[in-house]
Amino acid sequence: MKLKTNYVCKECGQVYSKWQGRCDACKEWNTIIEQETPSIKKAGIVSKMKGTSLSKRLIDVTGSSSERIITGISEFNRVMGGGIVKDSLTIITARPGAGKSTLLLQVAQDIAEKGMNVLYASGEESESQIKNRAERIFQSISPNIWIHSDVSMNNVLATIQQVEADLIIIDSIQTFIMEEYPSRPGSPVQTMECANALLQVAKNGTRPRAVIIVGQMTKDDEIAGVRALEHLVDTVLIIEGESGEELRGVIASKNRFGSTGEAAFFAMTEGGMNPIENPSEYFMTQREANEQISGCALTVVKEGTRPIIVEIESLVSTSFTPYPARISENVKREQLNTLISILEQRGKIQLYDKNVVVKTTGGLKLKEQAVNLAVAMSIVSSEKGKAIPSHTLFIADVGLTGELKRVPTLEARLKEADRMGYKRVYVARRAMQRAVSFENLQVIEKNTLSEVIWSVFEERSDLPF
Repeated sequence: MKLKTNYVCKECGQVYSKWQGRCDACKEWNTIIEQETPSIKKAGIVSKMKGTSLSKRLIDVTGSSSERIITGISEFNRVMGGGIVKDSLTIITARPGAGKSTLLLQVAQDIAEKGMNVLYASGEESESQIKNRAERIFQSISPNIWIHSDVSMNNVLATIQQVEADLIIIDSIQTFIMEEYPSRPGSPVQTMECANALLQVAKNGTRPRAVIIVGQMTKDDEIAGVRALEHLVDTVLIIEGESGEELRGVIASKNRFGSTGEAAFFAMTEGGMNPIENPSEYFMTQREANEQISGCALTVVKEGTRPIIVEIESLVSTSFTPYPARISENVKREQLNTLISILEQRGKIQLYDKNVVVKTTGGLKLKEQAVNLAVAMSIVSSEKGKAIPSHTLFIADVGLTGELKRVPTLEARLKEADRMGYKRVYVARRAMQRAVSFENLQVIEKNTLSEVIWSVFEERSDLPF
């Protein structure tokens, strides 16, 4: 086989005929590497395809509904769009220690217990390492799980046929090589050729299989290798969470068979990844009915298609330094500083000499502007030393003018609050797109942040308005 030398950007996959220091496509420096690929004569390709019509009218194409494998892990089914599609290729990525291998081993065990064969191929761990993890998680290991510890994708493909695997797990794709190509493991050629070989296995018309591959994550929290890998697969899952923390969020950044942006939550324990089936309870502190603590406010966030009630905690204390601390574990610091400025200017709450610390119960990261009113009210509650009634929520954005802004999918958030038995919720004026009746919930519309502060703390005599 004749080899041709090309130069490929390892970040975006752009191909060049000669080496250069900067990639013209992604503008990154020192990312272009040399690689050798088989050279195929174009004339040969043309001669094979000459006279062959591959196109069809769309109306003549036969539709198909992909069959799914429903696991016993409810949160995994949710983020996958209802289960694993049998002829699909999925990639899952996360930082080291986030639980990729643990979650996939649990999926393998669950599917194997349903009578299907599972092949777990690892290029990073030995068979004994995988066995030790399985013994720590499961009481008994299903005999339908097959382990293959090797970096040769050729051997993996042969093993798939040998064990008649219904589900193939590859951990991780950057460690495998196709023997026909001389490039090193993890190079763009090896990664894409291995992924393409697995795609052919998954999309086989006579014997479709589900394939899940693990992708290593870069320091920029992206899948290592070329972007073409993400375009190739059907579903991209990202596990969020740090090693040492309990909470793990699994986000579908791409899903051809379900909702993009869908989220699932797990608690990392010694026994594996346990699904959090009712996040609204997990992200709140369970208190007695008459127990009220200052510095706490509740809101409803939207994670994927699911509304979740979240508790925001704030601590305001006197600063003895010229530059008060602004600390936020789960809210962007710029967002926190903006809200503090609005509270000082529009809400007349003096914070220029106060330390402000904000976090969420359970460690959920707040990514949307709908939480701004709740964050602001938790800060006011802590600064005043006055508790907000436990049955009250806040769902609105806060503008620089101090005015409340409407948020998307408000009706779904309100229904979740009503389902959980809450009594009052503060929203922006005219935020409701349509009239909705609730069993327990009273919707209170306000125009400004000051009006909300006054309404919640109106019995206080020390308010400046």
